[in-house]
Amino acid sequence: MSRPKIKITDHTELRDEVEKNTELISHADLAGWALSVAGRVLSYVEIEFPDNTKIKNGFYVNKLWQNGEASVHQVRQAGFKVHEIARECKSETAIAAARAAGQAVGVGHMRGHAMVAADYAIKAVGLDSSDDMNRITEERQWQLHELKKYV
Repeated sequence: MSRPKIKITDHTELRDEVEKNTELISHADLAGWALSVAGRVLSYVEIEFPDNTKIKNGFYVNKLWQNGEASVHQVRQAGFKVHEIARECKSETAIAAARAAGQAVGVGHMRGHAMVAADYAIKAVGLDSSDDMNRITEERQWQLHELKKYV
């Protein structure tokens, strides 16, 4: 299994199981799962950017892509717009959550963005909870449970 591309406190065995299961589902389902993972931490971004249209549009374009109604280029551009929000956030927790959203939108461009989105979601939870391993483990277990719905 791969190592996270970002520095996080994590439950390594659960992460490995999540990653292994991401390889068992379709690209479109993987994108849907990544959006649900990022959606769980969006509240951290909404503290600074309530009702953010760039993130909502990114999720919308990704859903269009999942249905064959948007191009990979459109998904990629929408993901870039979401990452703009991350650069505008003040708190590290909001930045991590916005990065999770941007990576999730980008799954339409590349499957590998799904695990990065999941890792950023874990980073946001860790930052919010002072790296409480119980909260981190619960979040990874939720990610795995959601992913198994598609397998």
